[in-house]
Amino acid sequence: MKQEDLGRFVGYWLPQLEEELRAILHSPEEAVAGHYGMMHYHMGWVDEHFQPYAAPAGKRLRPILCLLACAEVGGDPSQALPAAAGIEILHNFSLIHDDVEDGDETRRHRPTVWKLWGIPQAINVGDAMFALAFAGVQRLSRRGVPAGQVLAALDLFTQTCLALTEGQHLDIDFEQREQVTVADYLRMIQGKTAALIRASVQIGALLGGASPAQQEALGRFGQALGLAFQIQDDILGIWGDPAVTGKAAGNDILRRKKSLPLLHGLNSPAVGAQLQALFADAPTEEQVPIAMELLAQAGSRAYAVEQVAHHHGQARQALEEGLGRSVQGSVLWQLAETLLHRDA
Repeated sequence: MKQEDLGRFVGYWLPQLEEELRAILHSPEEAVAGHYGMMHYHMGWVDEHFQPYAAPAGKRLRPILCLLACAEVGGDPSQALPAAAGIEILHNFSLIHDDVEDGDETRRHRPTVWKLWGIPQAINVGDAMFALAFAGVQRLSRRGVPAGQVLAALDLFTQTCLALTEGQHLDIDFEQREQVTVADYLRMIQGKTAALIRASVQIGALLGGASPAQQEALGRFGQALGLAFQIQDDILGIWGDPAVTGKAAGNDILRRKKSLPLLHGLNSPAVGAQLQALFADAPTEEQVPIAMELLAQAGSRAYAVEQVAHHHGQARQALEEGLGRSVQGSVLWQLAETLLHRDA
């Protein structure tokens, strides 16, 4: 792939991705328009009355990674659009079910699907999007993708679906456990976050005509990128600027979220007992500075930053293996750098 400006690439392909998403999530008949309207609401296309509305719709990170990977290995991103759309729909299915399972009442500054229409409808909408995600990937054949590549993409996609549920199982289980180690946490985010990012890159490479060795290396790039991405989120969840993140300072502390820095602190011989006592009940805003001081004593932020750097280095090495050259000039690497140096 020739060196391109990342913004130009995204600007060209994002509207086509949105068109593919709308085609897959199109309501087939008036009788079930509300069912699809709930999907459209979650995707940020309509308001709660199903009237056109441009709401925050997320980064579309995963499908863009898929299209970039396809282009980087010399493929035509237009052929990968159905898979990219299927990946984004799968991601959004997981968010709808996450909101139900976590009891979250808002997402992207709007009420969640279950909060507006109830848990049964939200579960059903999520189930439909899960099915439509597979329907999206199957549309690859309409783009002239050979049957063998379609089946290979579906195989990776199916494995990823299972990995997502494994990660979610662990995440839910952690809420009921007093003792969770850093190793436990890293295993959880391998499934819940990194697996879909890995699949996004690997499926894009597959559809771009990459060799099996290239696909495996680029998959490892996606895996390492996903781990670094999540840990960076964990750092921002505690030390992010509220004016930029839109969340309260120490938000993850207030939620008692078992993120990497907090688990590092909770398992610290020096301050672990004090943090555990603080988290025995929901911390108040007044207790956030106390918790942050304890995390500072444990070196938890520095540890998390080191982990981001470690996975960032692994991502770079894997991408160079996959591309067979330096990452300099790689638009895929430009996106990775943007993600790993973000402040929101």
